[in-house]
Amino acid sequence: MLGVIDPELGDNVVDLGMYRGADIGAGGAVVVHLALTTAGCPLRAQLQHDTEARVASLPGVTSVRVATSEMSKADKGALMARARWKIRERAPETEIPATTRVVAISSGKGGVGKSSVTVNLASALAARGYVVGVLDADIAGFSVPRMLGMEGEIRAEANSADPARPKMRPVSKTVGSGRLEVLSMGFLSPEDEAIMWRGLMLNRAVQHFLEDAVWGDLDYLFVDMPPGTGDVQMGLARMLPRTEMIIVTTPALAAQKVAVRAADMARKGYLRVAGVVENMSGFTCEHGVRYDLFGEGGGARLAAEIGAPLLGQIPLEPAVSAGGDAGAPAALGTGAAAAAFDALADAVLAVIPVVEMRGCTARILDAVEEALAAQPAPTA
Repeated sequence: MLGVIDPELGDNVVDLGMYRGADIGAGGAVVVHLALTTAGCPLRAQLQHDTEARVASLPGVTSVRVATSEMSKADKGALMARARWKIRERAPETEIPATTRVVAISSGKGGVGKSSVTVNLASALAARGYVVGVLDADIAGFSVPRMLGMEGEIRAEANSADPARPKMRPVSKTVGSGRLEVLSMGFLSPEDEAIMWRGLMLNRAVQHFLEDAVWGDLDYLFVDMPPGTGDVQMGLARMLPRTEMIIVTTPALAAQKVAVRAADMARKGYLRVAGVVENMSGFTCEHGVRYDLFGEGGGARLAAEIGAPLLGQIPLEPAVSAGGDAGAPAALGTGAAAAAFDALADAVLAVIPVVEMRGCTARILDAVEEALAAQPAPTA
């Protein structure tokens, strides 16, 4: 039975827990018991056929019948956990350097300012001298180019490994002493034209941005995710299993509860949830009075519920939306929002530190040189 593979999950029916034993009757009649994820499983006929063919080839077997049943909820959960882990182990090669820290900026729903947090955090880190990639994975709802004030075309470069498959070069922008490298459908499609693609096509576009682009050496790659828990989220977990996730919510209880689903999906895909950002925390008027227009406490409640740190609270400030419209991120200016994004950059550097480029060999050589220098000079 180890040779019977579920083609959708890519694993054998024994390890997936689908095989539930066999009854061997007189004269070599065999009944094989399989538990399927659902009674109407579209692969039922294929699994029955493959099982019958496999068992019928064994010596002494005269007939084979496959009896199917439906898995319990607990069994389905265990099966899907194993399937996700197997997919993670078969992650495809991408053009993202191994030393790059990959961070998905996610939310349970739209409208919480996820893209705003992405571009401002990326800008704040670039201003400190880091090389930061931004992948706009919200393919149908792209907004990153406008918010960063970037225009241009994605150039194609020759691919020596496969001349028939050129590579894309991200659009680059210098910020302070650092640099942003950005890929978005906004560089390929007019801003006022709808992208009407199904989930598989959306996921494929993200895959192209990861596998067919020359990103170069990056300190960070921030992935601005589409809202929710759909195909693109599942695809990223498969393509970049080292991804870590930051979840954006607003103070409102409704937004917090929806954001829990994003954390749940991340962990079911074996991704680490690095922390929570509360956006639109409160508005302070010119007289110094604070108004919690969207409620309060949602970020702290979400962080406590999912067991992740609250990395920052971004105030509701006109400079953030105005900067996004003008392509001048508020993080590069002054004011309460700029200070909050600066503090958020500190928090991210603490929980997701940059990979030290100097390897163990270099450090060992440094230690040897220091030890030799400390030795007394030889006497004649």
